Amino acid sequence: MQDDAQTQVRAAWLYYMEGLTQAEVADRLKMTRLRVNRLLVDARGSGLVNISINSRLESCVRFERALVDEFGLRDAVVVPTPSSPDQVHAVVGQAAGEFISRLIEDNPSGVFGVGWGGTLRETIRHVRSGRFPDMKVTSMMGGLTYGIEINTFEIASELARRWQAECHYLAAPIYAGTPESRNTIVAQDVFQHAFERIRSTDVAILSAGDMTDRSLLIRYGLPPLVEVQDLVRAGAVGDMLGQFIDSRGQPIEHPINQRAIALPHDALRSIPTVILASGGANKAAVIAAALRGKLASVLITDESAAEAVLQILRR
Repeated sequence: MQDDAQTQVRAAWLYYMEGLTQAEVADRLKMTRLRVNRLLVDARGSGLVNISINSRLESCVRFERALVDEFGLRDAVVVPTPSSPDQVHAVVGQAAGEFISRLIEDNPSGVFGVGWGGTLRETIRHVRSGRFPDMKVTSMMGGLTYGIEINTFEIASELARRWQAECHYLAAPIYAGTPESRNTIVAQDVFQHAFERIRSTDVAILSAGDMTDRSLLIRYGLPPLVEVQDLVRAGAVGDMLGQFIDSRGQPIEHPINQRAIALPHDALRSIPTVILASGGANKAAVIAAALRGKLASVLITDESAAEAVLQILRR
């Protein structure tokens, strides 16, 4: 029901506030013109539309347009912030699951890349099942060397299972022992082939981690002797794909980035569609940095994070 309500508000906003035709709204929201017409009729009948849009979701739509305009994004989805911070993963993941379901149902082929994290675990739970034999799902970074439900291997395999698609792993740890050993690992034929496939990714969905203990990477993934305080002193505001970035979205000067067995950020920028699904005001700094650094073309987040990200940009 919440998804339908949000879709109705978005349709009403685009039609009444931005002046798009019903056909243009249908194209923007990836649905039929008939469904758009029904949504608008229901919006008028229920009192949702009466000169203005009478819903707290209006602010979410307003944030979406501001994020698209100010960061040059292809798209943005902003959902209401839940009352409990523990539920942010769930609501953002639900929105992300719906978004990528529509995306893949429209074009069920190619290479789909995934990262890891709590939000992506929730995303997979809300992805609609289908049979897409022409789709390849690949992890874009190494994983933990011990079992955990939200490891990159589990994220990739569960998504591939739901889509009945091919599944490919990057069978390596997140970090090598040294930059030199990382280079030795990725120089092997099996990893050369893996990175060729990852670089050919058409759509990727990733999350971002902040610099607190709420980050799974900070809690479970940092190598021994790597201190969070040292990363912060080097300018880190968070990470994407295990590589730490500063407030401009540029990699920090720290050996950990040269130890990461993952797609480098320069190559990430070449992927046609990169979806960043991440929420919570605690992640505003790393989300803003990722957008400034052009590391994502689509943002899916919650209202409080969106507002904080825009405040950071405007400062």
